Amino acid sequence: MRPVLVPLVTGVLGLILLLSLGVWQVQRLQWKEGVLARIDARIDGTPQPLPETPTEENDEYLSVRVEGRFTGEGVDVLTSIKERGPGFRLVSVFETATGRRILVDRGYIPETAKDDPRPETEANVVGNLLWPDEVDGFTPDPDFGRNIWFARDLPAMAAALNTEPVLVVLRETSETRPAATPLPVDSAGVPNDHLQYAITWFSLAAIWVLMTGTYIRRVRRTSTGKA
Repeated sequence: MRPVLVPLVTGVLGLILLLSLGVWQVQRLQWKEGVLARIDARIDGTPQPLPETPTEENDEYLSVRVEGRFTGEGVDVLTSIKERGPGFRLVSVFETATGRRILVDRGYIPETAKDDPRPETEANVVGNLLWPDEVDGFTPDPDFGRNIWFARDLPAMAAALNTEPVLVVLRETSETRPAATPLPVDSAGVPNDHLQYAITWFSLAAIWVLMTGTYIRRVRRTSTGKA
C-alpha cells in the first residue's frame, strides 16, 4: 500500500481540483445565461424616452425612441459584413426634438456608397443604447481626411462631432428611404464559453483518473516484482 499512497493522494487531490473547476464553470454558465436573458429582455423591451443622463452601468442595451432629425453630419466606421463584404457603419448626428445632439448608428453601407449625399432628414428612431468596447492599443487613429474611423470610439466621435457621448444603435426608422441597412444590437456578441470550459475540465478529470490508475497499476506491479 505504501508505494501507491503518494500517487493515490496526488490523483485524488488532482481529481477534486479538476472537478471543482468544472462545477465552477457550470455555475458560471448558469449565471451568464441569466445575464444574456436580461440583456435580450432589455433589447426587445418597450422603447423608452431617451434618459436625461444615460450611463453605461444603468442604461446599456436600453430600448429607446427618439424623434428629431439627422443633421447630415457623421462619421464612417470601417466594418465588414458576411456575404456583403467590406463597408462602413454610418454613425450620424441626430438632433432630438428637445435640441439634444446625440449619435445614431444607422447601420451598414457598402464602400460604393461612402460618398453619397446625406441630407438633413426628419426621423422617428427606435434603437438601443450602446457603449461599444472596440478600441485597444492596436486601433489606428481615425483618418480625418477621408472621414474613416476604425472603431466606434464613442468619446472621440462625440468630441469630433460636438454631441453628447450617447450612441443609439438603430433598429427601426420612420425614413422612407433609409441611408443604411440597420445592424441592430443583439446578445450574440456577448461571449459565453463556459460550457466549452466545463467540458474541458471534466474531460481532463477523466483523463487524470485514467492516468492515475495506469500509474498506480505499474507501481504495484513493480513493488510485487511483476514488472
